[in-house]
Amino acid sequence: MSAARVLVVDDSATMRGLITAILSSDPEVQVIGQAADAMQARQAIKDLDPDVITLDIEMPNMNGLEFLEKIMRLRPMPVIMVSTLTHKGAEASIAALEIGAFDCVGKPLPGDPRPFSDLAEKVKAAARSQRKQIISGNKIAAPSAANANVSSDYRAGRKIIAIGSSTGGVEALIAVLQKFPANCPPTVITQHMPHTFTKSFSERLNRLCAPTVTEATDGARLEIGKIYLAPGGERHLVVTNPSSPSCRLLDREPVNGHRPSVDVLFDSVAELAGRNAVGVILTGMGRDGASGLLKMRHAGARTFGQNEKTCVVYGMPRVAYELGAVETQLPLGSIGEEVLKSTAARREGSE
Repeated sequence: MSAARVLVVDDSATMRGLITAILSSDPEVQVIGQAADAMQARQAIKDLDPDVITLDIEMPNMNGLEFLEKIMRLRPMPVIMVSTLTHKGAEASIAALEIGAFDCVGKPLPGDPRPFSDLAEKVKAAARSQRKQIISGNKIAAPSAANANVSSDYRAGRKIIAIGSSTGGVEALIAVLQKFPANCPPTVITQHMPHTFTKSFSERLNRLCAPTVTEATDGARLEIGKIYLAPGGERHLVVTNPSSPSCRLLDREPVNGHRPSVDVLFDSVAELAGRNAVGVILTGMGRDGASGLLKMRHAGARTFGQNEKTCVVYGMPRVAYELGAVETQLPLGSIGEEVLKSTAARREGSE
């Protein structure tokens, strides 16, 4: 594969220089241009036809979100947003991912010894992805009447749902969780995301979905109608205590380069719940979650994986499928319904 051709867009000359230097140090990435605002970027896209754009969120005249919407409407291509690690930056980043950004990275804090440490890998993955429009029009709607109808006859059994996702996971999780009724089974999620982003994302999911969605806290009991999102970047989320299943947040080293790790979550669910669990692995780079999902399947859990056609990055689901961890591979739009079928009380023969 030829080098990924990148256009760097940021109103700060210092930041443009830093991003360019870091990307240019990778022989598989070529920075072909820079732009200081949306007007310059629009012309550069026409002249240079980049494979990937890195785009600052906060820019003069037209901010990054407005420009991203135009890109996705008029000339869809992989875009990696560059955001400040603030609450405002987190809200904007989540909005960008919903619009169709490939991924978001945080701007480094002063003294950061490894600024943008994973940016080059994300750029290369973005160049390979050929950005897919998974959710129609990239618009995320509030829970529909159809979703409300699901809850009228759905009764949760005794199962726990565990979901893992990474790049492309914001859109994918919204698509899956919007199918869940207010009385869904207890659901635990690890999504690879900076620590400042997960609170905003959980709040966004809570507004969009019928169940209650919160950032997981240490000791929180798993309850029907509740979805628990692992806090990003600091601790692993696991489930524990068979007599009263609960969330635990563990200070351990990263696994597969991630903290929280999907494998760590899936391993704990396999041990705690066995066949009384359902595992789902969604779009993402790398292999995190594949071995844990295999443990879940060996323990008797139902397991589902997102198919290649609907993945932004067919990495984690591909490895899981090749390992034999995925019992059933499905397009994104079918996963929510199939998970509900496999967790309904009537399907378990219990009341």
